[in-house]
Parts: sequence; structure tokens; C-alpha cells
Amino acid sequence: MKYGDFKIELEERILPFWLNNYDEEYSSVYGRVDFKYNIVKNADKGCIFNSRILWFLSTCLIENVGNNNEVLDKTNKTFQFLVDHCLDDDNGGIFWSVSRKGEVVDSTKHTYNIAFGIYALSAYYRATKNKKAIEIAFELYRLIESKCKDEKGYLEAFTSDFKPLKNDKLSENGVIANRTMNTLLHVLEGYSGLYQATKDEQVKTSIIEIFNIFEQNVYNKEKNRQEVFFDLDYNSLIDLHSFGHDIETSWLMCWALDLIDEDKIYKQIDPILKQLSINVLNTAVKENGGVINECENHINDETYVWWVQSESVIGFYNAYQRWNIKGAKQASINNFKFINRYILDKRKGGEWFWDIDKNLNPTSHKDIIEEWKCPYHNGRMCFEMMRRLKNDT
Repeated sequence: MKYGDFKIELEERILPFWLNNYDEEYSSVYGRVDFKYNIVKNADKGCIFNSRILWFLSTCLIENVGNNNEVLDKTNKTFQFLVDHCLDDDNGGIFWSVSRKGEVVDSTKHTYNIAFGIYALSAYYRATKNKKAIEIAFELYRLIESKCKDEKGYLEAFTSDFKPLKNDKLSENGVIANRTMNTLLHVLEGYSGLYQATKDEQVKTSIIEIFNIFEQNVYNKEKNRQEVFFDLDYNSLIDLHSFGHDIETSWLMCWALDLIDEDKIYKQIDPILKQLSINVLNTAVKENGGVINECENHINDETYVWWVQSESVIGFYNAYQRWNIKGAKQASINNFKFINRYILDKRKGGEWFWDIDKNLNPTSHKDIIEEWKCPYHNGRMCFEMMRRLKNDT
């Protein structure tokens, strides 16, 4: 597993696939490509999807990946699509989804969605120095802090004018959650991207607050895992261990810790992240190198999901680099081999299957592109591993 392996994956497979599926007529990537690679031209476009595309393309510019002129053109168009169609100029925030032409389809506001807007706009600002982008990012940050949280932490779903709404979009496994680990993690990610771009002290204070919520309410000290779904008082609603989210958290929070560079918070949080990665390493890795999805009520879901594999490659390598955890480096190597053997869709040579079953077959036949399936996870894996392997001795 070398720097060049990830550079090839990114420049010769992932990036060309997404550029080739760019909707030139209405900007941004097509909202849906089915399992057989048929483009569903008039499919709606999720605004999280658009933000993640903007983040990915912006990061390609930052890292000088691909043809800069082509990538810059697509990045600018994707930014403009967000500004023209995804933002709510009347009530603030970002809509949940729009049509291919940019007409509002679902006006729900969701904290998770808005956080990804911040993340994308911050990366776009870093790539282009577009002041409008960072101004919008700060507007979204202030909106989350003023309308999407209470005295105990961050809330989830709202109507277009920010009245509380049932959180069915980020609730799964038969529960409806008032708070989720997933939203907290990605608000942290969005804020960390904003802090990386600006070094704003108020944003830093918010990041520290999120770390405290994570330690006090989300991390289960007895089980060395995160709880996933909560009521308003942070009572866990289900016995669920999400292996993918735990390994993602283990490295992503390390990035945020290093950005803010606060010794007290580092000593408080870093040991927790180490334990999260050890637990996933010991419980979710199979002999074939793949990482299974989750464990609910002591029953493993042995599906191998594309994004879980992406996060595991980074997370295990981070565990090796940061804490020298035994077996972590090899787990990262084996997981990348697993991806190339089973998750990479060799029919077209570019994108990945959504998932494969325990028999290693893509039996679900889920779409290759849809509102949750984009180059955010596997693209980020390549960016992260290229950075780490370039300087790794």
C-alpha cells in the first residue's frame, strides 16, 4: 500500500467517473445513476450530495489533483448551484433536496445538512479565496448555533422556518431520535473545516463544546463505543454499535484535535479515540480484510458497506501512526486490498459498489449515484492516505 496506489485510485478512477457524470445543462452531478449505469437525468438532487461534491472538487483543487482547469470549472458551477438553488434566502439554511433544475422538492432543514454546507464552502474558500463562500459559511454557522441547538446540544430536523420536525431522515433501526451521534460528528467536521480556513476563535469554542458533549453524553465508557440514537436527555434508544462511525470518529476527531491544538482537550479526548479504534479493530474486522457494518442487540450485520471500508483504511492507519496499535497498519493494508478485490466495481473501472453481502456479492444492486452515494468517503480516503503515505517512513 503506497502513495501511488491512492493517487491512481483518485486520479484515474474516482475523479474521472464523477466528472463524466456531471450535468452540464443544469450544473452539479446527475442526481441518480442506477446499478446498471443508466443516468436518470431528471432525478432530484440532494443538497447534502451537492455539498459533498463541492467539497470533493474543492479538495482536488487544494491538493492539485486532476486537470485544474476542468476541475475548477466544475467546482465553480457546483458552488453556484448551491448558492442559486440550495440556500433558502428567506429563512436561512439549506433545503434538503431540489429538482434537477434547482426547484425546491423538500424544504426540510437539517442540522447535518447545514453542517455539510459549511464544510463544503470552507473548502471552496480555501481553494479559490472566494469571499462570498466564507461569508455564507459563517452565516450557516451562526444559524446552527442560534436555531439548531438547545442548552444540552444540537437538535436535528426542522421545517423550512425552523420549527421542530420529526427526525426521520437521520433515524434508522426502528427508532426516531431527537439527537444523533452522526449529526454531532459532522457538525464537528463542518466547524473544523471552517476553523481550518479562518482560525476563528468563536468557532474554536464551539468545537471544544462539541468535544465535551461527545465525552459526556455520546461515548459509552463501559463499552468503549459511541451510542448512536438518543432522546433529548441523551438516553440511548437502542443497543447499537456502528463500527463505521466509530472508526470514522477515531481519526476525524484526531484531525479536529490537532487543528485546535488545546492540550487540555487533547488529554481528555485522545485516549477515547484510541479506545474506539482498538474496539473496532478487535470486533469488526474479518479474515478477508473487510469491516462489517454494525452490531444491533448482539447480532452482527455482516454487510460490507463502501463508506465503512473507506473510513477503516484511514482509521486503522491513523491508529498505527498515532498510537502504534498492534495490527492496525496491517488491518489498513488488508482493508484496502479488500476494497480493490470486492468493492471496486470493475464493470466500469471507476466507482464502487454501495455494498456487498457476507458472501461478497453486490446483491442489493443499489444505485451507483444517489443522494447518499458520492465521492465524499472514498475520495477523502484517497486524500488522507496520500497525505499520510507521502511522509510516512
